[in-house]
Amino acid sequence: MTERAAAPASESGLVRGIGLWQATALNVTMIVGAGVFVTIPLMLRELPGPYALLPWLAAGLLILIDSLIWSELGAALPGSGGSYHFLLEAYGRNRWGRLMAFLFIWQFLISGPLELGSGLVALAQFSTSLTPEVAAFNAEYSWTWEWLRWEERPGEEVTLGMKFEPARVFAVLVGLVIIGLLYRNITTLGRLTVLIWLGVVGTIAWILVEGMLRFDPAIAFDCSGQAAALPDGFAGKLGAGMILAIYSYLGYYNICYVGDEVRDPGRNVPRAILLSAALVIVLFVGLHLAMMGTVSWRTVPQTQAGLENFSLPAKFMQHIHGSWATTLVTVLLMWCCFGSAFAGLLGYSRIPYGAARNGHFFAVFARVHPGERIPHFSLLLVGGLMLFWTFFDLQTIINALIVTRIIEQFLGQVVGVMILRHRRPDLYRPYKMWLYPLPCLLALVGWLYVYVSSGWLYIMLGLGTLASGVVAFLIWSKHQRRSLT
Repeated sequence: MTERAAAPASESGLVRGIGLWQATALNVTMIVGAGVFVTIPLMLRELPGPYALLPWLAAGLLILIDSLIWSELGAALPGSGGSYHFLLEAYGRNRWGRLMAFLFIWQFLISGPLELGSGLVALAQFSTSLTPEVAAFNAEYSWTWEWLRWEERPGEEVTLGMKFEPARVFAVLVGLVIIGLLYRNITTLGRLTVLIWLGVVGTIAWILVEGMLRFDPAIAFDCSGQAAALPDGFAGKLGAGMILAIYSYLGYYNICYVGDEVRDPGRNVPRAILLSAALVIVLFVGLHLAMMGTVSWRTVPQTQAGLENFSLPAKFMQHIHGSWATTLVTVLLMWCCFGSAFAGLLGYSRIPYGAARNGHFFAVFARVHPGERIPHFSLLLVGGLMLFWTFFDLQTIINALIVTRIIEQFLGQVVGVMILRHRRPDLYRPYKMWLYPLPCLLALVGWLYVYVSSGWLYIMLGLGTLASGVVAFLIWSKHQRRSLT
């Protein structure tokens, strides 16, 4: 699997101080958050009973295969920037690589704020479980601006639009606080990150222990009613469930974004990616079983409206300990959402800035605040878009987020690693994926299956993002007086 040759020294001047366990911990820290708790009810809407476990397993298999691609690229090109760096090098720094790297940043300006916005939507959703009075107040002053309505399944209509309610306004205020905190040099960032991580670990450990002590196989694997037979349209519903699982799994590759600081990246990057992917698959399946082995899947709402302010962890704790546990777990989950949005906006605001500073994106994103020395334009734009997406339905945000990343990032890298093998056979590769090119072909099929399963609206969104990105690149390239040739 790995050649024990010395890795090339970092050319950036950064210290390679991150070892295997630190790299794995960094990946797992970025993956594990509140996402798993909001996606399980949505999965049960797609697939009843024990069938809802299948998306976790199918998506887990896909990310393990995709991890092999990330591992080869991360070991061969251990720089900072992740996908941006890989696409630039794989497709040719002076040719198509500029287009692919630009398209990655372009889609990121959509998918990055979508991901951050989903955390604030989850915070709003969890907040309604604080007390019955909060839930009633939120429901009384709720209003939806409907844009589209269509029948997703017989007897159930789905709407696309913006929802305005006190919980969403509260989430936006939290988002403004996050932007305000990041709009300055923060010396206590490390301490705050530790507190966030402790909240996440404490919440997960509490739920796992409570679920293990009360696990009932008859509840977890109840195959009666709707779950008595394979659901109609199973293939499409499995793909829809995989989108939700992939959303929760996002981040298994994050160590690639700091490749310049990993010690012996040829060995540690692939191991950290594969180990963290395997760990979170086991962890999330365990959390699913812990909660659904205590709370019957029949009690989870099955409609879009019913799920909007539903909290499975709150129902789980209410069932076990009553109202005090419901309030406590809700506060912990809200803290997790705050932490993920805070850490995410800190990192994501630097990606367009880094690309612009290196001359591969619009120069305006390279602006730095003269006093605070932060990329303020990038921070304000990404943060503002995060606030905008806070008013949308969580399922809509997740579908849009995953679909916009599939073409430019995941599929781009699958093809890119094959092009790099052909174009640069002499490139130092301390790690080569097993059974090449089989993992590439399987990943290609898997990502296309997930993309098609998203539905016509999101397929068009993905294609529209790609087309608009090409147009933007041509405008930018003309402005830079460059061309693909």
